[in-house]
Amino acid sequence: MFKTVKISNSLSRKVISIFLIAMTAMVFSSAALSVQSLRGDSALDSDSNKIVKHRVNTVEGGIKRNFKLQPPMIPHTIDKYQITLKNNGCMKCHSEKAYKKEKAPKVGDSHYVDRDGKTLKQVSGRRYFCNQCHAPQTKDNPLVENTFEGI
Repeated sequence: MFKTVKISNSLSRKVISIFLIAMTAMVFSSAALSVQSLRGDSALDSDSNKIVKHRVNTVEGGIKRNFKLQPPMIPHTIDKYQITLKNNGCMKCHSEKAYKKEKAPKVGDSHYVDRDGKTLKQVSGRRYFCNQCHAPQTKDNPLVENTFEGI
């Protein structure tokens, strides 16, 4: 049914090499056309565009959650807050000791539980950096249309 054709090893290696080179060239040329730098059209040796600062949406009483287990959004600016290994600026208002006086929500009890389920006296290390989950909101138009409807 099928005829086998003998090709010398050197010829088959050349054909495979040319094919691989052509495929590599196609991949890199198409990737180069579709990738754009975060700098936009600015040349590498020119100054980058100035970053636009957005106004934070300050909401008295907090921001409504969109789904059941969503971490609360931060309803105020946090530009001057510092969170380091030794100091967490959020805890000045949201700690167990200060939240009533500051009229701020207390850090959730779940933030005092370590990964083994043990309750700690201080915020757990895995919950210490607040802005990993909690973020301030800005008064900006959305980048893309969103029709999501939460709870």
